[in-house]
Amino acid sequence: MYSHSLPPPLHSHSHQPKCFTHTTLRTLLQPLLNQDPPHILSYAPIFQFLTGQNLSKLGQQIHAHLTLRGLQPNAFLAAKIIAMYASSGHLYSAITVFHRTNHPTTLLYNSILRACALHGYSEKTIGLYFTMHSLGLKGDNFTFPFVLKCCADLSSVWMGKCVHGQSLRIGLEFDIYVGTSLIGFYVKCGELRDACKEYCVLDCYDIGVHSERIGRPGILPALERGRQIHDFVCRIGLDSNASVQAALVAMYAKCGSLVDARLCFDRIREKNLVAWNTMITAYASHGCGMECVWAFEGMIREGIQPDTITFTGLLSGCSHSGLVDVGLKYFHCMNTEYFVEPRVEHYACVVDLLGRAGRLVDSKELIDQMPMQAGPSIWGALLAACRSHRNLEMAEIAARKLFVLEPENSGNYVLLSNMYAEVGKWKEVDNLRALLKSHGMKKSPGCSWIEVNGIAHLFLGGDASHPQAREIYMLLEALPEKIKAAGYIPDTSFVLHDISEEEKEYNLTTHSEKLAIAFGLLNTSPGDFSEAGNHEWIGLIISRKCSLSGHCPYYVANGFQPDLVTLEHTHEVPILLSGSYTQEGVT
Repeated sequence: MYSHSLPPPLHSHSHQPKCFTHTTLRTLLQPLLNQDPPHILSYAPIFQFLTGQNLSKLGQQIHAHLTLRGLQPNAFLAAKIIAMYASSGHLYSAITVFHRTNHPTTLLYNSILRACALHGYSEKTIGLYFTMHSLGLKGDNFTFPFVLKCCADLSSVWMGKCVHGQSLRIGLEFDIYVGTSLIGFYVKCGELRDACKEYCVLDCYDIGVHSERIGRPGILPALERGRQIHDFVCRIGLDSNASVQAALVAMYAKCGSLVDARLCFDRIREKNLVAWNTMITAYASHGCGMECVWAFEGMIREGIQPDTITFTGLLSGCSHSGLVDVGLKYFHCMNTEYFVEPRVEHYACVVDLLGRAGRLVDSKELIDQMPMQAGPSIWGALLAACRSHRNLEMAEIAARKLFVLEPENSGNYVLLSNMYAEVGKWKEVDNLRALLKSHGMKKSPGCSWIEVNGIAHLFLGGDASHPQAREIYMLLEALPEKIKAAGYIPDTSFVLHDISEEEKEYNLTTHSEKLAIAFGLLNTSPGDFSEAGNHEWIGLIISRKCSLSGHCPYYVANGFQPDLVTLEHTHEVPILLSGSYTQEGVT
């Protein structure tokens, strides 16, 4: 049935996918040709590469090569094989591999649950989940979304609530993936009250989710649509409902209008813990630390007992406003005065707070004194601070921890590589790049979204695919000389260092956020940046997922005068930056 030897790299055929790379496959196959017998883990990157490529015959040949050499896949490798077969439509083969694998793990079960769920086998997915549970294997944030999808497909409310309860017992109540899956499940099953409850819980914890660095795509701002929803809520008489008002506060904050968020908050007659937490996290997401403190003290005066979510928002707000002493004061009295035990997310905020202030030694000492193990959010915050303050020695410590905790996050490798390049350690740069290549990882391109007239436009770094690309690049080419005359000097330290200064400046010019800003400026007029009435109007609202670029605000500040709101999703803690940029600078 299968070839007894390794298949040669395929040559170009008309049916071959465009994304198929001969060089990549040849590189991945090399360890199998050089080792006799090959190491079993050498097969993993090959199956991962073939997943989604619709190259099932080649995958079967690789699988046969493994079997004929007497190698039995462990759970990790079996998960990769299952994903490959499932992506090619061979569910039976995926199930066969699953049943033949000894010592199953959560990763293995996640792969087969995903395969069965995506192929529409809802009952089988749920059956496999309960088998997994009976074996004592705990699900994670990749397990529950597929199980909840199947519960919704079967309209099984009781089973979904059972799964919900299990996710709570293992501490996933605030996980963004599980939370959004629960909302979708309850909505599909018509349980709107439960969906609303879950939304409010998840939304208030959003800052905590950021501190844990659980990656998620940016929520595209839709201020006008949000206002339409608000009007609809008023028409059907739900505007006096405290939970609805709290949801509106969160919605307006995410859409960039903190004024509207505050107006909705002020309309809540009896402000409960959820309402106060929502307002505090709204202020925090806009970098308004003093307002966070005001809201916190207000809820204390009202006799509301704060919780873990409250302090996550408060500490995050202090961090992004440089309120170091204030943030430390609240952190140290959490337990003694308010009986709230500090959790990982609180330590992450304080590490970020100290790191932003340049107190890297204090940050490291805090990590060493933590009563729990530091996770990626903690070390990620320290690494970002080391990058900002150019402390290579401590950055190496943080990066090495992250390489173990999240080995597939290429951003950590790239950030440390750039720091090595800054000081001319090219051997270390080459070693890191070789490590990236051997793991089959690539740097994720920065991307930014902008919404203009209700339509979202996506830009990647150096993108030339947009219909208005020519006009965008003409505008960006004209800006540098103009703003340099106003005193702006490009900070090229954020760009890869083994290229010329001219190339670095070009890379900064084609940054995805600048492309989005230029598009917005081209498609708006001065009149678009104001609106009659008491509403705050945001001229340009941008959401981006890329490494922090320290020069973008000034880049626009010295050329144009719109209000600008940027939704950041950076390597460290995502934060909504808001400001009004003028000819004189940032206000």
